[in-house]
Amino acid sequence: MPGLVAVVVAHDSAGVLPACLAALAREHVPALVVDNASRDGSADLAARLGARVLRLPRNEGYGRANNAGIWAAGRAEYALIVNPDVELQPGSVDALLAAAEAYPDAGLFAPRIVEPDGRFFFQPRSLLAPYLTNPRGRLHPPEGDACAPFLSGACLMVRRDLFLSLGGFDPEIFLFYEDDDLCRRIADAGKALVHVHGAVALHGRGASSAPERGRVRRSRWHQAWSRSYVSRKYGLPDPTGAMLAKNGVKALLAALSFRRSGIERYGGSVAGAWAARRGRSALVQEGLATEPEAGAW
Repeated sequence: MPGLVAVVVAHDSAGVLPACLAALAREHVPALVVDNASRDGSADLAARLGARVLRLPRNEGYGRANNAGIWAAGRAEYALIVNPDVELQPGSVDALLAAAEAYPDAGLFAPRIVEPDGRFFFQPRSLLAPYLTNPRGRLHPPEGDACAPFLSGACLMVRRDLFLSLGGFDPEIFLFYEDDDLCRRIADAGKALVHVHGAVALHGRGASSAPERGRVRRSRWHQAWSRSYVSRKYGLPDPTGAMLAKNGVKALLAALSFRRSGIERYGGSVAGAWAARRGRSALVQEGLATEPEAGAW
């Protein structure tokens, strides 16, 4: 597929990579797998399956790894960002490229995402949407191509030059809200976000990485931290107080009832919100940066 490269960020994704890469091959799309220091042989597997592989020495997070991949994609006009648990259906890439030609003023395109239960995923609003804000969150899934307030980072097609000119995904975010932030900056640049109904992607939702101990707590930490970060970035009300109160009560109740899953889930949210409130960065949390000297915040 001339002018298009698929970038797939993998982290312990050996269980889902074969189906993802096979679907891309059927669509004649070359794949670049950015391996986020997998421990399950994902990088070697991707290479055996014919993908070009960029091996990162440590887990850089979703957005930062995609930035590395899109930068390494060379002269491709478009980058197709694909989660490893996504399988593009036949004709989807042609539909996305046709939409790019039909809507030249658009900046970001996404297929119709179908969840494992057959549900059509469509998020009717975003915390950061500067237009089509839909404050009540009324869900009216489109029946054809449509402008949207948000497009999921699970599968996106973007002009590579536009992505790079905007600085890519925000490198301060390790996980979560990086797609909201990119959608916001593309919309602020005067470009529409287009849902392409004729392109279909099956999404495993949460199956990108193999399960591991502490994964839920880590995920919830970043979800809370990133929400606080993007709220501060765009001048929105600080959500940390409400997150601390809501999740603190739930964590306490889980502890009193000895529910380990609840402690991990809600305790992770409390820890992430508290870290954001006191100025700790996600990159420091993940060992990708060092703590600044006192007073540097």
